[in-house]
Amino acid sequence: MPLETTLGQIFASEFMGTAMLLLLGAGVCCAVSFNGSKAKDSGWLVIAFGWGFAVFAGVLVAFQSGGHLNPAVTIGLICAGKTLLAGTSNALAALVYIVAQFLGAFVGAALAWLAYKKQFDADQPEGSKLGVFSTGPALKSTAWNLVTELIATFVLVFVVLISGYQGNSGDLGWLNALGVAFLIVAIGVSLGGPTGYAINPARDLGPRLWHAVMPAPNKGSSDWGYSWIPVVGPLLGGIIAGLLYHVVKGIFPV
Repeated sequence: MPLETTLGQIFASEFMGTAMLLLLGAGVCCAVSFNGSKAKDSGWLVIAFGWGFAVFAGVLVAFQSGGHLNPAVTIGLICAGKTLLAGTSNALAALVYIVAQFLGAFVGAALAWLAYKKQFDADQPEGSKLGVFSTGPALKSTAWNLVTELIATFVLVFVVLISGYQGNSGDLGWLNALGVAFLIVAIGVSLGGPTGYAINPARDLGPRLWHAVMPAPNKGSSDWGYSWIPVVGPLLGGIIAGLLYHVVKGIFPV
């Protein structure tokens, strides 16, 4: 993170980066899922790579704030003992990060709706208008869906922490962001099948809120009964990853 970064710059950076993430991520889901899209039925690999490179673009946009784009990452860094912004309490800095992430996700979802407005106005497969924005389980099981989200987010945050700990400081610029992109792809193709891998509370809840207010016909339910799982699971995964990072630091000191 640049030395002179302010809370206002963090807010703007995380807001714009998370909006870019959701515009491209929800966009690839629209492309694959909707009738009237030239990419219809192009499959899970397209979605996984689309989300991976959506994160790539979001991280590049949010370089000023470190490109968290995800409350689980922000909380995981605090649990790992990191200072989010020198001279500012972690509680205040985290609040700015997380509010910006949720607002950015909401706006990014709205932009994806604008890009696919004609498709949203048309009849689409049942549940797809929510599915392009928010995740849902392939097989419903409250406990195991929660475990899946926890494990997948643990992988994300732990790998991010360990890679930084081993000297990946961000000086690599685009290559640094590219590594995060491929990590997201890897999680998607390996652990994404059971729940759709939210691995990010803002990425799921912000667009779900947009779906609830979106002016589209026959959009269906926003599935609030499931909505807490892609929030709580990722937060738990991020916390565990951050705490375990302390153990790894003790075993493998610099």
